[in-house]
Amino acid sequence: MHRLSVARQHGAYEMLQKALTMEPAQVVELVKASGLRGHGGAGFSASLKWSFVPKDKFPRYVIVNADESEPGTFKDRLILERDPHALLEGALICAWAVQAEAIYIYIRGEYFYPTKIVNQAIEEARANGLLGERILGSDFTCNAHTHPGAGMYICGEETGLIESLEGKKGQPRFKPPYYPAAIGLWQVPTIVNNVETLAAVPWVFRLGPEEFAALGTPKNGGTCLFSLSGCVNNPGVYELPMGFPLDGLIHNLGGGILENRKLKAVIPGGSSSPILTAKEARGIRLDFESVAAAGSMLGSAAVMVVDETISIPRLLLWVLRFYAHESCGQCTQCREGTGWMLRLCKQLLEGKGKSRDLDDLYEIADAVDGTTICAFGPAVAWPTKSYLKKFRHEFEALVRE
Repeated sequence: MHRLSVARQHGAYEMLQKALTMEPAQVVELVKASGLRGHGGAGFSASLKWSFVPKDKFPRYVIVNADESEPGTFKDRLILERDPHALLEGALICAWAVQAEAIYIYIRGEYFYPTKIVNQAIEEARANGLLGERILGSDFTCNAHTHPGAGMYICGEETGLIESLEGKKGQPRFKPPYYPAAIGLWQVPTIVNNVETLAAVPWVFRLGPEEFAALGTPKNGGTCLFSLSGCVNNPGVYELPMGFPLDGLIHNLGGGILENRKLKAVIPGGSSSPILTAKEARGIRLDFESVAAAGSMLGSAAVMVVDETISIPRLLLWVLRFYAHESCGQCTQCREGTGWMLRLCKQLLEGKGKSRDLDDLYEIADAVDGTTICAFGPAVAWPTKSYLKKFRHEFEALVRE
Protein backbone atom coordinates (compact mmCIF):
# COMPACT_ATOMS: atom_id res chain seq x y z
CA MET A 1 0.00 0.00 0.00
CA HIS A 2 2.95 2.37 0.49
CA ARG A 3 3.67 2.31 -3.26
CA LEU A 4 2.01 4.98 -5.39
CA SER A 5 0.69 2.46 -7.94
CA VAL A 6 -1.19 0.59 -5.23
CA ALA A 7 -2.32 3.76 -3.44
CA ARG A 8 -3.80 5.17 -6.66
CA GLN A 9 -5.79 1.98 -7.21
CA HIS A 10 -7.46 2.84 -3.91
CA GLY A 11 -8.18 6.45 -4.88
CA ALA A 12 -5.07 8.26 -3.64
CA TYR A 13 -4.85 11.91 -4.75
CA GLU A 14 -8.41 11.96 -6.17
CA MET A 15 -9.48 14.13 -3.25
CA LEU A 16 -6.52 16.46 -3.81
CA GLN A 17 -7.78 16.91 -7.37
CA LYS A 18 -11.19 17.77 -5.97
CA ALA A 19 -9.76 20.20 -3.42
CA LEU A 20 -7.82 22.03 -6.14
CA THR A 21 -11.10 22.88 -7.87
CA MET A 22 -12.27 24.67 -4.71
CA GLU A 23 -11.28 28.01 -3.24
CA PRO A 24 -8.87 27.66 -0.26
CA ALA A 25 -11.47 29.18 2.08
CA GLN A 26 -14.01 26.57 0.94
CA VAL A 27 -11.57 23.79 1.85
CA VAL A 28 -11.20 25.21 5.36
CA GLU A 29 -15.00 25.43 5.75
CA LEU A 30 -15.47 21.85 4.55
CA VAL A 31 -12.95 20.54 7.10
CA LYS A 32 -14.63 22.66 9.76
CA ALA A 33 -17.99 21.03 9.04
CA SER A 34 -16.42 17.57 9.53
CA GLY A 35 -15.49 18.20 13.18
CA LEU A 36 -11.94 16.94 12.55
CA ARG A 37 -9.72 17.57 15.56
CA GLY A 38 -5.98 17.22 16.02
CA HIS A 39 -4.87 13.73 17.04
CA GLY A 40 -1.44 14.70 18.33
CA GLY A 41 -2.54 15.33 21.90
CA ALA A 42 -4.35 18.64 22.37
CA GLY A 43 -7.43 17.80 20.29
CA PHE A 44 -7.59 21.31 18.80
CA SER A 45 -9.89 21.91 15.82
CA ALA A 46 -7.88 21.36 12.61
CA SER A 47 -9.81 23.90 10.54
CA LEU A 48 -9.68 26.55 13.28
CA LYS A 49 -5.90 26.26 13.36
CA TRP A 50 -5.78 26.67 9.56
CA SER A 51 -7.98 29.76 9.76
CA PHE A 52 -5.52 31.55 12.06
CA VAL A 53 -3.04 32.16 9.21
CA PRO A 54 -2.74 35.93 8.59
CA LYS A 55 -4.10 36.88 5.19
CA ASP A 56 -1.25 39.22 4.26
CA LYS A 57 1.90 37.30 5.24
CA PHE A 58 3.90 35.11 2.83
CA PRO A 59 5.55 32.65 2.38
CA ARG A 60 3.72 30.00 4.39
CA TYR A 61 4.61 26.45 5.35
CA VAL A 62 3.00 23.24 6.55
CA ILE A 63 4.83 21.05 9.05
CA VAL A 64 3.84 17.44 9.62
CA ASN A 65 4.60 16.50 13.21
CA ALA A 66 5.79 12.90 12.95
CA ASP A 67 7.97 13.08 16.07
CA GLU A 68 5.94 10.37 17.78
CA SER A 69 7.63 10.20 21.20
CA GLU A 70 4.83 9.99 23.78
CA PRO A 71 5.33 6.69 25.67
CA GLY A 72 2.61 4.23 24.72
CA THR A 73 1.95 5.85 21.32
CA PHE A 74 2.74 4.03 18.09
CA LYS A 75 -0.08 4.79 15.63
CA ASP A 76 1.59 7.43 13.44
CA ARG A 77 4.35 4.98 12.58
CA LEU A 78 1.74 2.72 11.00
CA ILE A 79 0.62 5.50 8.63
CA LEU A 80 4.20 6.47 7.75
CA GLU A 81 5.11 2.87 6.90
CA ARG A 82 1.93 1.65 5.23
CA ASP A 83 0.05 4.64 3.84
CA PRO A 84 2.43 7.57 3.31
CA HIS A 85 0.48 8.80 0.28
CA ALA A 86 -2.59 9.38 2.46
CA LEU A 87 -0.40 11.61 4.61
CA LEU A 88 1.06 13.44 1.60
CA GLU A 89 -2.38 13.96 0.07
CA GLY A 90 -3.76 15.34 3.33
CA ALA A 91 -0.74 17.61 3.77
CA LEU A 92 -1.11 18.91 0.22
CA ILE A 93 -4.81 19.66 0.78
CA CYS A 94 -3.83 21.55 3.93
CA ALA A 95 -1.09 23.39 2.00
CA TRP A 96 -3.64 24.40 -0.66
CA ALA A 97 -6.09 25.56 2.01
CA VAL A 98 -3.50 27.86 3.63
CA GLN A 99 -1.58 28.60 0.39
CA ALA A 100 1.70 27.14 1.64
CA GLU A 101 4.61 26.62 -0.70
CA ALA A 102 6.38 23.78 1.12
CA ILE A 103 5.69 20.86 3.45
CA TYR A 104 8.25 19.73 6.03
CA ILE A 105 7.76 16.28 7.54
CA TYR A 106 9.60 16.19 10.86
CA ILE A 107 10.05 12.47 11.62
CA ARG A 108 11.24 11.01 14.89
CA GLY A 109 14.98 10.38 14.58
CA GLU A 110 14.69 6.71 15.55
CA TYR A 111 12.17 6.04 12.76
CA PHE A 112 14.74 5.01 10.16
CA TYR A 113 12.50 2.67 8.16
CA PRO A 114 9.43 4.96 8.17
CA THR A 115 11.64 7.83 6.97
CA LYS A 116 12.87 5.69 4.09
CA ILE A 117 9.30 4.83 3.08
CA VAL A 118 8.17 8.46 3.22
CA ASN A 119 11.15 9.59 1.14
CA GLN A 120 10.26 6.98 -1.48
CA ALA A 121 6.66 8.23 -1.49
CA ILE A 122 7.82 11.83 -1.97
CA GLU A 123 9.98 10.83 -4.95
CA GLU A 124 7.12 8.85 -6.51
CA ALA A 125 4.72 11.75 -6.02
CA ARG A 126 7.16 14.25 -7.49
CA ALA A 127 7.87 12.04 -10.52
CA ASN A 128 4.13 11.79 -11.22
CA GLY A 129 3.26 15.48 -11.03
CA LEU A 130 1.78 15.28 -7.54
CA LEU A 131 4.47 17.44 -5.97
CA GLY A 132 6.45 20.36 -7.34
CA GLU A 133 5.24 22.83 -9.94
CA ARG A 134 1.69 22.93 -11.33
CA ILE A 135 0.40 19.97 -9.31
CA LEU A 136 -2.17 17.93 -11.27
CA GLY A 137 -2.15 20.60 -13.97
CA SER A 138 -3.23 23.39 -11.60
CA ASP A 139 -1.48 26.63 -10.70
CA PHE A 140 -0.56 25.17 -7.30
CA THR A 141 3.15 24.66 -6.59
CA CYS A 142 4.30 22.88 -3.42
CA ASN A 143 7.21 20.66 -2.45
CA ALA A 144 7.71 18.22 0.43
CA HIS A 145 10.82 17.38 2.44
CA THR A 146 11.60 15.08 5.37
CA HIS A 147 13.68 16.14 8.35
CA PRO A 148 14.99 13.68 10.97
CA GLY A 149 14.11 14.51 14.57
CA ALA A 150 16.68 15.50 17.17
CA GLY A 151 16.01 12.57 19.50
CA MET A 152 14.23 14.71 22.09
CA TYR A 153 10.69 14.28 23.41
CA ILE A 154 10.31 18.05 23.63
CA CYS A 155 10.64 18.33 19.84
CA GLY A 156 7.13 16.92 19.63
CA GLU A 157 5.96 20.28 21.05
CA GLU A 158 5.24 22.38 17.97
CA THR A 159 7.48 25.36 18.75
CA GLY A 160 10.30 23.14 20.01
CA LEU A 161 9.97 21.24 16.73
CA ILE A 162 10.23 24.50 14.77
CA GLU A 163 13.37 25.51 16.68
CA SER A 164 14.91 22.12 15.88
CA LEU A 165 13.89 22.37 12.23
CA GLU A 166 15.68 25.73 12.07
CA GLY A 167 18.85 24.02 13.29
CA LYS A 168 18.69 25.20 16.90
CA LYS A 169 18.36 23.40 20.20
CA GLY A 170 14.84 22.03 20.55
CA GLN A 171 13.35 24.35 23.16
CA PRO A 172 9.78 25.69 23.13
CA ARG A 173 9.02 29.32 22.32
CA PHE A 174 6.86 31.69 24.34
CA LYS A 175 3.19 31.71 23.36
CA PRO A 176 2.24 34.51 22.94
CA PRO A 177 3.68 35.87 20.73
CA TYR A 178 5.04 32.81 18.92
CA TYR A 179 1.87 31.08 17.79
CA PRO A 180 3.07 29.13 14.73
CA ALA A 181 0.08 30.02 12.55
CA ALA A 182 1.28 33.65 12.69
CA ILE A 183 4.98 33.42 13.59
CA GLY A 184 6.28 29.95 12.83
CA LEU A 185 9.13 28.46 10.82
CA TRP A 186 11.63 31.23 9.97
CA GLN A 187 9.15 33.69 11.52
CA VAL A 188 6.48 33.18 8.84
CA PRO A 189 2.98 31.62 9.12
CA THR A 190 3.20 27.86 9.65
CA ILE A 191 0.58 25.19 10.23
CA VAL A 192 1.74 22.26 12.37
CA ASN A 193 -0.46 19.17 12.28
CA ASN A 194 0.00 15.60 13.47
CA VAL A 195 0.37 12.68 11.01
CA GLU A 196 -2.99 11.09 11.80
CA THR A 197 -4.82 14.41 11.55
CA LEU A 198 -3.58 15.10 8.02
CA ALA A 199 -4.03 11.49 6.86
CA ALA A 200 -7.72 11.83 7.78
CA VAL A 201 -8.26 14.92 5.58
CA PRO A 202 -8.75 13.00 2.27
CA TRP A 203 -11.47 10.96 3.99
CA VAL A 204 -13.29 14.14 4.93
CA PHE A 205 -13.56 14.87 1.20
CA ARG A 206 -14.29 11.29 0.16
CA LEU A 207 -17.10 10.71 2.65
CA GLY A 208 -18.28 14.29 2.82
CA PRO A 209 -18.11 16.36 6.02
CA GLU A 210 -21.53 15.29 7.32
CA GLU A 211 -20.90 11.56 6.94
CA PHE A 212 -17.39 11.91 8.37
CA ALA A 213 -18.71 13.85 11.38
CA ALA A 214 -21.46 11.26 11.94
CA LEU A 215 -18.84 8.54 12.48
CA GLY A 216 -17.95 10.11 15.82
CA THR A 217 -19.68 12.21 18.45
CA PRO A 218 -21.10 15.75 18.05
CA LYS A 219 -17.81 17.47 18.99
CA ASN A 220 -15.43 14.72 17.80
CA GLY A 221 -15.79 13.94 14.11
CA GLY A 222 -14.54 10.79 12.39
CA THR A 223 -12.42 7.96 13.72
CA CYS A 224 -9.32 7.71 15.86
CA LEU A 225 -6.32 5.38 15.91
CA PHE A 226 -5.91 3.95 19.41
CA SER A 227 -2.54 2.53 20.50
CA LEU A 228 -3.52 -0.23 22.94
CA SER A 229 -0.74 -1.65 25.12
CA GLY A 230 -0.02 -2.98 28.59
CA CYS A 231 -1.70 -5.93 30.30
CA VAL A 232 -4.02 -7.01 27.47
CA ASN A 233 -4.08 -10.11 25.31
CA ASN A 234 -4.31 -8.30 21.96
CA PRO A 235 -2.26 -5.10 21.99
CA GLY A 236 -2.06 -3.12 18.77
CA VAL A 237 -3.45 -0.19 16.79
CA TYR A 238 -7.24 -0.03 16.40
CA GLU A 239 -9.12 2.45 14.21
CA LEU A 240 -12.45 3.13 15.92
CA PRO A 241 -15.14 5.81 15.84
CA MET A 242 -14.60 8.68 18.24
CA GLY A 243 -16.65 7.92 21.34
CA PHE A 244 -16.06 4.17 21.20
CA PRO A 245 -16.50 2.53 24.66
CA LEU A 246 -13.25 1.98 26.56
CA ASP A 247 -14.63 -1.30 27.91
CA GLY A 248 -15.14 -2.55 24.35
CA LEU A 249 -11.58 -1.65 23.37
CA ILE A 250 -10.03 -3.45 26.36
CA HIS A 251 -12.28 -6.46 26.82
CA ASN A 252 -13.51 -7.16 23.29
CA LEU A 253 -10.98 -5.97 20.74
CA GLY A 254 -8.11 -6.16 23.23
CA GLY A 255 -9.06 -9.67 24.28
CA GLY A 256 -9.33 -8.82 27.97
CA ILE A 257 -6.73 -8.65 30.73
CA LEU A 258 -3.74 -11.01 30.66
CA GLU A 259 -4.32 -14.34 32.44
CA ASN A 260 -7.82 -13.16 33.48
CA ARG A 261 -6.37 -10.86 36.11
CA LYS A 262 -8.32 -7.90 37.48
CA LEU A 263 -8.16 -4.48 35.88
CA LYS A 264 -6.47 -2.03 38.26
CA ALA A 265 -6.15 1.18 36.27
CA VAL A 266 -6.06 2.70 32.78
CA ILE A 267 -3.85 5.44 31.36
CA PRO A 268 -6.05 6.68 28.50
CA GLY A 269 -3.90 9.13 26.55
CA GLY A 270 -0.21 8.32 26.83
CA SER A 271 2.13 8.66 29.81
CA SER A 272 1.34 12.35 30.34
CA SER A 273 -2.35 11.73 31.05
CA PRO A 274 -3.68 11.30 34.60
CA ILE A 275 -4.34 7.68 35.58
CA LEU A 276 -7.89 6.39 36.02
CA THR A 277 -8.82 3.69 38.50
CA ALA A 278 -10.74 0.67 37.22
CA LYS A 279 -13.91 2.12 38.72
CA GLU A 280 -13.37 5.52 37.07
CA ALA A 281 -12.64 3.90 33.71
CA ARG A 282 -15.81 1.83 33.68
CA GLY A 283 -18.32 3.04 31.10
CA ILE A 284 -16.16 5.80 29.61
CA ARG A 285 -16.43 6.67 25.94
CA LEU A 286 -13.21 7.53 24.15
CA ASP A 287 -13.57 11.10 22.99
CA PHE A 288 -11.93 14.28 24.23
CA GLU A 289 -14.86 15.55 26.33
CA SER A 290 -15.81 12.22 27.90
CA VAL A 291 -12.28 11.37 29.02
CA ALA A 292 -11.81 14.91 30.37
CA ALA A 293 -15.05 14.60 32.34
CA ALA A 294 -13.66 11.43 33.94
CA GLY A 295 -10.60 13.35 35.15
CA SER A 296 -8.00 12.55 32.51
CA MET A 297 -7.37 13.35 28.83
CA LEU A 298 -7.52 11.45 25.55
CA GLY A 299 -4.20 12.97 24.45
CA SER A 300 -2.58 10.85 21.75
CA ALA A 301 -5.13 8.05 22.32
CA ALA A 302 -2.46 5.74 23.74
CA VAL A 303 -4.45 3.45 26.04
CA MET A 304 -2.21 1.65 28.55
CA VAL A 305 -3.85 -1.06 30.64
CA VAL A 306 -2.64 -1.76 34.19
CA ASP A 307 -3.61 -4.96 36.00
CA GLU A 308 -3.52 -5.94 39.68
CA THR A 309 0.07 -7.20 39.53
CA ILE A 310 1.53 -3.80 38.65
CA SER A 311 3.04 -1.58 41.36
CA ILE A 312 1.85 1.99 40.92
CA PRO A 313 4.95 3.48 42.63
CA ARG A 314 7.16 1.53 40.21
CA LEU A 315 5.03 2.74 37.33
CA LEU A 316 5.51 6.31 38.54
CA LEU A 317 9.26 5.73 38.75
CA TRP A 318 9.20 4.74 35.06
CA VAL A 319 7.25 7.88 34.18
CA LEU A 320 9.49 10.20 36.21
CA ARG A 321 12.68 8.65 34.87
CA PHE A 322 11.49 9.42 31.34
CA TYR A 323 10.49 13.03 32.03
CA ALA A 324 13.55 13.85 34.10
CA HIS A 325 15.70 12.64 31.21
CA GLU A 326 13.68 14.48 28.54
CA SER A 327 13.35 17.92 30.16
CA CYS A 328 14.97 20.47 27.86
CA GLY A 329 16.15 22.44 30.90
CA GLN A 330 14.80 25.82 29.77
CA CYS A 331 12.47 26.33 32.77
CA THR A 332 13.91 26.10 36.28
CA GLN A 333 10.77 24.49 37.71
CA CYS A 334 10.90 21.68 35.18
CA ARG A 335 14.68 21.26 35.06
CA GLU A 336 15.03 21.02 38.83
CA GLY A 337 11.58 19.69 39.71
CA THR A 338 11.64 16.58 37.51
CA GLY A 339 15.00 15.46 38.93
CA TRP A 340 13.85 16.13 42.48
CA MET A 341 10.66 14.12 41.98
CA LEU A 342 12.63 11.25 40.50
CA ARG A 343 15.03 11.18 43.48
CA LEU A 344 12.14 11.15 45.96
CA CYS A 345 10.39 8.32 44.14
CA LYS A 346 13.60 6.29 44.00
CA GLN A 347 14.10 6.88 47.71
CA LEU A 348 10.63 5.53 48.46
CA LEU A 349 11.18 2.40 46.37
CA GLU A 350 14.57 1.78 47.98
CA GLY A 351 12.91 1.68 51.41
CA LYS A 352 14.47 4.95 52.55
CA GLY A 353 11.36 7.13 52.27
CA LYS A 354 9.49 9.05 54.95
CA SER A 355 5.82 10.08 55.13
CA ARG A 356 6.89 13.66 54.45
CA ASP A 357 8.35 12.56 51.10
CA LEU A 358 4.86 11.82 49.77
CA ASP A 359 3.73 15.35 50.55
CA ASP A 360 6.93 16.80 49.12
CA LEU A 361 6.52 14.79 45.92
CA TYR A 362 2.99 16.10 45.47
CA GLU A 363 3.95 19.69 46.30
CA ILE A 364 6.84 19.70 43.84
CA ALA A 365 4.56 18.34 41.11
CA ASP A 366 2.05 21.05 41.94
CA ALA A 367 4.78 23.69 41.69
CA VAL A 368 5.77 22.44 38.23
CA ASP A 369 2.17 22.25 37.01
CA GLY A 370 1.23 25.24 34.87
CA THR A 371 4.40 27.25 35.55
CA THR A 372 6.47 26.25 32.50
CA ILE A 373 6.72 27.73 29.01
CA CYS A 374 5.23 24.64 27.37
CA ALA A 375 2.99 21.75 28.41
CA PHE A 376 5.92 19.61 29.58
CA GLY A 377 5.32 20.75 33.18
CA PRO A 378 1.72 19.51 33.27
CA ALA A 379 2.80 16.38 31.37
CA VAL A 380 4.90 15.27 34.34
CA ALA A 381 2.80 16.88 37.07
CA TRP A 382 -0.63 15.49 36.13
CA PRO A 383 0.30 11.80 36.22
CA THR A 384 2.38 12.25 39.38
CA LYS A 385 -0.44 13.94 41.27
CA SER A 386 -3.03 11.45 40.05
CA TYR A 387 -0.92 8.42 41.06
CA LEU A 388 -0.39 9.88 44.54
CA LYS A 389 -4.05 10.83 45.01
CA LYS A 390 -5.60 7.60 43.80
CA PHE A 391 -3.06 5.05 44.99
CA ARG A 392 -1.58 6.77 48.02
CA HIS A 393 -1.96 3.60 50.07
CA GLU A 394 0.67 1.90 47.89
CA PHE A 395 3.14 4.72 48.51
CA GLU A 396 2.37 4.71 52.25
CA ALA A 397 3.03 0.97 52.31
CA LEU A 398 6.55 1.62 51.01
CA VAL A 399 7.19 3.96 53.95
CA ARG A 400 5.80 1.49 56.50
CA GLU A 401 7.71 -1.45 55.12
